[in-house]
Amino acid sequence: MMPGPLPRVSVVIPVFNAAETLADTVASVQSQSLQDWEMLLVDDGSTDGRAAIMAAVAAADPRIRCFATAGQQGAGPARNVAITAARGRFIAFLDADDQWHPRKLDLQLSAMQAAGLPFSCTAYLRVDAARGLRHVVGVPIHASRADLLKTNTVACSTAIYDRAHFGPRSMPPLRRRQDFALWLELLRDTPSVLGLPLVLLTYRAHDGSLSAHKGQAA
Repeated sequence: MMPGPLPRVSVVIPVFNAAETLADTVASVQSQSLQDWEMLLVDDGSTDGRAAIMAAVAAADPRIRCFATAGQQGAGPARNVAITAARGRFIAFLDADDQWHPRKLDLQLSAMQAAGLPFSCTAYLRVDAARGLRHVVGVPIHASRADLLKTNTVACSTAIYDRAHFGPRSMPPLRRRQDFALWLELLRDTPSVLGLPLVLLTYRAHDGSLSAHKGQAA
């Protein structure tokens, strides 16, 4: 345990070969209007220059801690390393090539408190730079477990859950869609996930991402 008061939010960021985008991702958290957070960066067997970036941002900001998996294990196990080490009440997910909008945490946590719901997500902007495509992906205000079994509307980098309600929760040991499996488990213990119709994330789509291959994911 680190000394000092516990942070309100633990930001979980798995890192794999993200040297080109990681600094911008970290900066998007540091620019949040709500500053009561800790960041947990987990290197998942990267082979690029991410180590120097991780060391630099952690040295410059005491709220940032760095971890590593034993070789490349995948995003789910990397996230679980961070979840285990997290000290915050709320777990918020962010991938190392995505960026939060400045009021993401503030607006989302306020909405969760007002609605009395311990699990939430938001709309987001999907950017495919290689194809020159940009479009907004919306979310329903409420989605039950049955709704998600039809269509997963929770993008991982928008999701937040409350450990005061759910207790310790980690992602199942799956190669793909570990986040979706966790959402389904959370929705056994709350009636719905709250969806904010606000674009609070920029999601960068690319062919190398696991989510890019829809057929294999299915």
